[in-house]
Amino acid sequence: MPRATVAVIDLDALRFNFRRAAALASPADTMAVVKADGYGHGLEAVAGALADLTSRYAVACLEEAERLREAGLTHPVVLLQGVHDKTDWPRCAEAGFEVVVHEPGQLEDLFVSAGGAQVLWIKVNTGMNRLGFSSGDIAGIVERVRRRPNIRLRGLVTHLACADDPGHPMNAHQIGLMADLQNEFPDLEISVANSAAHYRDGDAAFHWTRPGIMLYGGTPLLGKTGQDLGLQPVMTLQSQLIAVRELDKGDKVGYGAAWQASERCRMGIVAIGYGDGYPRHAPAGTPVWVRGRRVPLIGRVSMDMIAVELTDVPSAQPGDMVELWGRHVSVDEVARLAGTISYELLAGLTSRVPRRYLAAGS
Repeated sequence: MPRATVAVIDLDALRFNFRRAAALASPADTMAVVKADGYGHGLEAVAGALADLTSRYAVACLEEAERLREAGLTHPVVLLQGVHDKTDWPRCAEAGFEVVVHEPGQLEDLFVSAGGAQVLWIKVNTGMNRLGFSSGDIAGIVERVRRRPNIRLRGLVTHLACADDPGHPMNAHQIGLMADLQNEFPDLEISVANSAAHYRDGDAAFHWTRPGIMLYGGTPLLGKTGQDLGLQPVMTLQSQLIAVRELDKGDKVGYGAAWQASERCRMGIVAIGYGDGYPRHAPAGTPVWVRGRRVPLIGRVSMDMIAVELTDVPSAQPGDMVELWGRHVSVDEVARLAGTISYELLAGLTSRVPRRYLAAGS
């Protein structure tokens, strides 16, 4: 028998969240961001479940885009990092991928490529200073691209640096730069909004939004959980108790003897650890769900096991299911306690944990 450790993926919840994003984005269109193996949920399963809801996917790289084609999905796919080698251009043209160009070398390689017709987006650096051309250079780049008969320029794209903090002045600055470019190039499509920007009232959504974490039920906003924002958790990470024992006052638990019982109590061992992607830095007190109750983590997280305090659940026994995150314990809460974000926890779940899918409509 395999371990009971599994990530249950609720595809109906995924579809609910996409519809929520699309409603917030309207009248803009919404492309589903499915990079990083669908944020750890399984690229092919996630994309397939959204196939009738979205008209476009966004991924990070060519390898992810080609997996979508191998799965039989024919939607346009936007490569957010563009190509990493000049030999990738013919592959993109043949598959019909839409490539984001963010630096001069990519353009030069494209101009000398023997590939076929290519659809491009141009990345604009509006202040995040990761990738992209400065807004002042866009006019010249657009002119150069439009002189090439085999290239279709679809639009301009940028990424917001501080959208998780709706009041941050950086948001208005970046959006303003893109609004200026829209006025200069009214025939181009504009994509600005990530998940967090869906919750900024009064901002222009432009033509396309790119929801990522919100599709999977995680929060894009500081100080909120996905549930606070009306989203449904898509992944339930669960395992089971494999041992239960009594601890005397003064007994220590785990590596470094970092936790000590202040009184006699009951302890359980759960078959999950950082080897599965559960955060090693989750502190004592981080909640898990056992038999209808939240109970605290105790001691340090091991590679394959965690310990939890079961005094308030006297009926708990080996074999009982334990939810690490899902509907009863928000992945955002676990992430906050571990000093990270839900993006990392979801995308970092290891291949040792099987994904079990609840089919849409089941």
